Amino acid sequence: MKPMKTLLDLEEGLRIVMDAAQPIERTEHVAPLEAVGRVLAEDICASMDVPPFARAAMDGYAVRAEDTFGAGNFSPKILELIEVIHAGESAHRSVLPGSCIQVATGAPMPDGADAVVMVEDTELDSTKVKVYKPVYPQQHASPMGEDIPQGRLVLQRGVRLDPSKIGVLAALGLQKVGVYQKPQVAVIPSGNEILMPGEVLNPGKIYDINSYTLSALISENGGLPHIFPIMKDTLESTISTIREALAYDLIVLSGGSSVGERDMMLEAVQRMGELKFHGIAVKPGKPTMCGIVEGHLLLGMPGYPTSCLTNGYGILAPALRKMARLSPRSLASLKAPMSRRYTSTIGRHQYLPVRLDAGEVVPAFKESGAITSMADAEGYIEIPANVDLLEKGEVVAVLLF
Repeated sequence: MKPMKTLLDLEEGLRIVMDAAQPIERTEHVAPLEAVGRVLAEDICASMDVPPFARAAMDGYAVRAEDTFGAGNFSPKILELIEVIHAGESAHRSVLPGSCIQVATGAPMPDGADAVVMVEDTELDSTKVKVYKPVYPQQHASPMGEDIPQGRLVLQRGVRLDPSKIGVLAALGLQKVGVYQKPQVAVIPSGNEILMPGEVLNPGKIYDINSYTLSALISENGGLPHIFPIMKDTLESTISTIREALAYDLIVLSGGSSVGERDMMLEAVQRMGELKFHGIAVKPGKPTMCGIVEGHLLLGMPGYPTSCLTNGYGILAPALRKMARLSPRSLASLKAPMSRRYTSTIGRHQYLPVRLDAGEVVPAFKESGAITSMADAEGYIEIPANVDLLEKGEVVAVLLF
């Protein structure tokens, strides 16, 4: 048995992990729709004007603005309609003094025209257009390059590509864009008692939960998870599996880091590299391990599902987002009173899963081994290590998933 004699403060443990997590330098070129949520690896300068032509901003009539000066409700200016164009079409004629061309929103401005009179301010009588309201030059007309002028830096390296930025790429006609590769994460389940979903569940066996919750968390925070076969609880298997996992950017093991005769992870990490810590002052999730093997960050997560996922949010996700070059995750929060008194453990920072009921905060934690402690929760509260009691009615900050 290998008891945890000392526990590291959560803040110090997170600092060690974040120092070891390094941003991915590899890049690749992908189609814009494959780049959603990815981080741009190159500056994007406009190779063209957007729009690439002056266009009508309203449905109406393209005119020479000076031909409308003096128009009023009782003294309209009368112009000759010489052509009708729609969006996607170009005029064949030029607007000359005393004439106009009917245009749809988005249609190219005809030569000679410098403004658009809205259709609401006109009356059509055969080929005669009565204009009841004057317009000034460039009114209701968008000049070429108004949105994005050619040569402008429109997106900087390092920004996350959200839907609006994908729209910018599309506006420039780009078919490929350079992005940083996602961190490749080896997710290694361990324990002779677990089986993969779909296998026959014999007595004493349980299905692997952690690989799936962790992989979902990894995907949600910019990584690409790769679930390994279940690792056997032997030193030889542990060393062999970790060596295989060195082909990935980050190694995450679940289970096998608690006190016990069959826990081989600690010895394997100590033989292969450097053990940074084993055991942090957090509840749930005390038996968490961090090591460095041949320059690769290795995290050993607790075996109990709630403990594993809780520390996944608190430790794995921040490190992964740094590697993926994503900004720290900002969770929505609200303040509400506790529904009842809750006793914590002095000396250990606690992540307490909670749900909201009638405006009050209700603890949802059952036990570290119950995945529904998290599934039934809407968020969590953090209880500092120096606090051992929350009173009924005490207002707390709830971080929402």
